[in-house]
Amino acid sequence: MADQTHCPQQQCSGKLWGGRFAAQTAASVESFTESISYDWRLYRHDIMGSKAHAKMLAKQGLISGDERDAIIAGLSEIEQDIQAGRFQFRVELEDIHMNIEKALTERIGAAGEKLHTARSRNDQVALDIRLYLRDEAAELDKLLADVQRAFVRQARANLDVIMPGYTHMQRAQPVLLAHHLLAYVEMFGRDRERLADCCKRLNLLPLGAAALAGTGLPIDREFVAQELGFPAVTANSMDTTADRDFALEFLFCLSVTQLHLSRMAEEFVLWSSKEFGFISIGDQYCTGSSIMPQKKNPDIPELIRGKSGRVAGALVSLLMTMKGLPMTYNRDMQEDKEQLFDALDTVKASLSITAELLAHSRFNGGRMQEATHGGFMTATDLADYLVKKNLPFRQAHRVVGEIVALCQERDIELTELGLAELRQFSERIDDDVFAVLSVEGSVNSRVSTGGTAGVRVAEALARAEQQLGIA
Repeated sequence: MADQTHCPQQQCSGKLWGGRFAAQTAASVESFTESISYDWRLYRHDIMGSKAHAKMLAKQGLISGDERDAIIAGLSEIEQDIQAGRFQFRVELEDIHMNIEKALTERIGAAGEKLHTARSRNDQVALDIRLYLRDEAAELDKLLADVQRAFVRQARANLDVIMPGYTHMQRAQPVLLAHHLLAYVEMFGRDRERLADCCKRLNLLPLGAAALAGTGLPIDREFVAQELGFPAVTANSMDTTADRDFALEFLFCLSVTQLHLSRMAEEFVLWSSKEFGFISIGDQYCTGSSIMPQKKNPDIPELIRGKSGRVAGALVSLLMTMKGLPMTYNRDMQEDKEQLFDALDTVKASLSITAELLAHSRFNGGRMQEATHGGFMTATDLADYLVKKNLPFRQAHRVVGEIVALCQERDIELTELGLAELRQFSERIDDDVFAVLSVEGSVNSRVSTGGTAGVRVAEALARAEQQLGIA
């Protein structure tokens, strides 16, 4: 063909895998298939895995001790060059694995060509991603804990503030603001637990599966696992190279975390509006309008909310990539890394800015307390009061509903009805009812475990402070 030059592989294709090819890879193909533009960030973990692999090869007599030492020294130099920005990544070498291996061979000669003994890029990339996610999980846990601490500090500072609790975005029952804030501490706590559980499944050594069937060379997978801090090795070579469950699960963890951040952000956007006025976000964490001089916009919460789509999208994207793949490795799986990297970057940035934003926000306790007046928020307390007077709950529910209807008709609150008027609906009502109808009485009556009563919230707050190391 006129557009192909036929020649020996070493003179023509130049690829480390190019022995059976007689023509150069088209530039368009190299551009379309390369991953070095984003998987370069795996360099530290790729080098870490290669050093452990080289040690194992020497231990098993597959390379000499001198070759091992040359490989490890060469890899250390490459790592230093990458960190210093001196390393030149080459698109024609496709990915981080080939870029490092080629550079190593150019630096130390034939010993570099022995590094890939008994492994494939299929198990190599699985190793790199697992090592990378393991480290990222530790960083995510720290960021999640920082956000929890920020919520706990605000809860402590606003321990006595009462606010409306909502269902269906309608005022429902009064709660302590601290109780509301501690709900997010619980949510992010589950995120930490979920992430730790995910790490149990990703923390297995895949190296040694080779391309898909294992290897006939005398390797020691357990030795490599010990070197890299894996408690065990994967059990099936085909599953190992076909598996991206750990990446999907990690993306799910990220998606739930960002979902929690989004729910928080939605409340902060609403609460910072004039209609609510529950929170004032520091000026340094807001922006203005290019046309309306008076505006102070909650852009940070809005962006956190908006970024939830890209994180959930990354999960859906990888799900769709994996759903139709036969055993074992398919090049489609190269699409995993961009989704992981982008979702990780997004969640980490969102967590970091959230901790800052919380530290520079002020809750308007007076406005929240004011909002508890109106909406018949102690109606359930009145029903509970009647239950304690031995009226079946369904009857109590109907009685209170009738009382509320009267209040609506007269445009007054429950507390504005006199005892005589209340007793028209039930003779079980006595003058002790007015303590029940107060917002403070309602809050402090919720003493069930996990409830909003001051004593329960104080217990929960102390427990969270102890768990998070807050003095």
